[in-house]
Amino acid sequence: MAHRSVTKKAVAAVAGISALSMALAGCGGGSEAKMEGGKPVVTVMVQQASTQVEVSKQKWAQSLEAKCDCKIEWQTVLDTAWAQQKNASLTGGDVADLSIRAYHPEDATQYPLFENLADDMDSLPNVKAFFEEQPIAKKMVEIDGQINALPSSRGQAFHASGQHMLINKTWLDKLGLKAPTTWDELTNVLEAFKTQDPNGNGKADEIPMNVRALGTDALGGWWNMFLLINGTGVVTQFNAGPSANGIAVKDGKVYNWATSDQFKEVVKYYNELFGKGLIPKDALTKDFSKYQAELQSDGETALTGVIFGWDGTAFGALDSKLYKEYEAIPVPAAPGVSQDETVWDGSGDYNEYEDYHMSMKKDLPEATKTAALKIINTLYSQDYAIQQMYGSIPDYVTKDDDKTYTVSDKYYTETNNGKSPAINDRLAGWVPNDVTIKNAQDSDSVQLVDKVYAEQYSHYDQTKDMMPVYVRLNTEDSNTFSNNNAQIWNYAIPIISKWLLDGGIDEQWDNYAKTIDDYGMKQNVEMWQKAYDKAVK
Repeated sequence: MAHRSVTKKAVAAVAGISALSMALAGCGGGSEAKMEGGKPVVTVMVQQASTQVEVSKQKWAQSLEAKCDCKIEWQTVLDTAWAQQKNASLTGGDVADLSIRAYHPEDATQYPLFENLADDMDSLPNVKAFFEEQPIAKKMVEIDGQINALPSSRGQAFHASGQHMLINKTWLDKLGLKAPTTWDELTNVLEAFKTQDPNGNGKADEIPMNVRALGTDALGGWWNMFLLINGTGVVTQFNAGPSANGIAVKDGKVYNWATSDQFKEVVKYYNELFGKGLIPKDALTKDFSKYQAELQSDGETALTGVIFGWDGTAFGALDSKLYKEYEAIPVPAAPGVSQDETVWDGSGDYNEYEDYHMSMKKDLPEATKTAALKIINTLYSQDYAIQQMYGSIPDYVTKDDDKTYTVSDKYYTETNNGKSPAINDRLAGWVPNDVTIKNAQDSDSVQLVDKVYAEQYSHYDQTKDMMPVYVRLNTEDSNTFSNNNAQIWNYAIPIISKWLLDGGIDEQWDNYAKTIDDYGMKQNVEMWQKAYDKAVK
């Protein structure tokens, strides 16, 4: 699952933008609608995963034409290709009539391509109801009174961090060990995993702790090794937002965790684990497919002790043998940190909501626009939100009553075989809080692992000690932030990688901290403080 990023590419040259604006002005709402069989044609682009049935072949999608009294031309782009195609579509002004999970609100501030849907709310009663029930969702996307992209919500069942620390409970039980609560205890557990053959195959093939490779454009991110910094009292939000780029908040004051004493502690500790062979030496540069293969092994014999991940599905399908071997644990406390000072990644809002799930091309012909608005309103209805997530009714979901649905086992069989009959988290829709979805194994699973962090979530204020999801930089500052980060991480990540493997952080720390401040980190903190102060009243 991909999530919102506040960093954006710098805008094109002024001349290019001017030319684009002139071109757009020439194709306004007075142009003729494309018609087929007497009905307007609406193009709808969806960013899909390769493990999903093509959206045009999903029954709920096919039924939309009757709802909008139109013809729909579906366009699909694999999420692996979208990053490259997105910039080309924006600079060329080539966007579909409707785009699902494609463009962020910030894109619209840079490129004059999208309808201000705030003006169309009378035609979008379902979206209006969504915003009334979930005002935070509206705040996420509204910029200066304009709404150029609609958010999604999978419902409160997905209000959980997508980041969790997972340990092989079967191994712990076999070795008579308890889950670690401190870094020292974690080291002892990892050493036992390395030396005492917990998987019982008679081979020294256990990987005590495995971590994902470091990125090149940010320090944090999805299932990142630096989640351990929560054990020092630093709150991360690695699902999305500025946290992955070193931005944190404490008592309403924005600061840089990437030059904090706590981060230095984390790097030193990881250097110790690498030095003892408790983390593979190639972990920092390992191809993701190899990393996944190590986690899932042969599906029968676990090889990995501890990871940061979504839930047990990192190791295999829901209810598989390896899935059942793992449990989430609260993050262990760093030396000198009490248990009530530890925290956990506060990405719950980012996990429930995403801010880029529906946008409409501006200046559509009237007939096309009318049909497009009907499509949006239908997608944001309760039934269609459920169907986007779990497949069509009644093929994959039964509607038990007005507020209750049951997902069929057939849905999971097809999904586990690599072809989900739905677009899942790509939905352009909203699941209301009073809706119950039975046999929703994905949300049940993430809630199960997330509940162990309830105590650590209570150790900090959700507004004063982390960046609310609705705080965003203005266009100029967003461009500056992006440019600064390119310099910062191009310099910092190779240095940090060397410290993790070879040490030397004490000797180089002061120069490192000064350099990334000079490259723009100090300015980044100031910009986010300004945005925070403006948004948090």
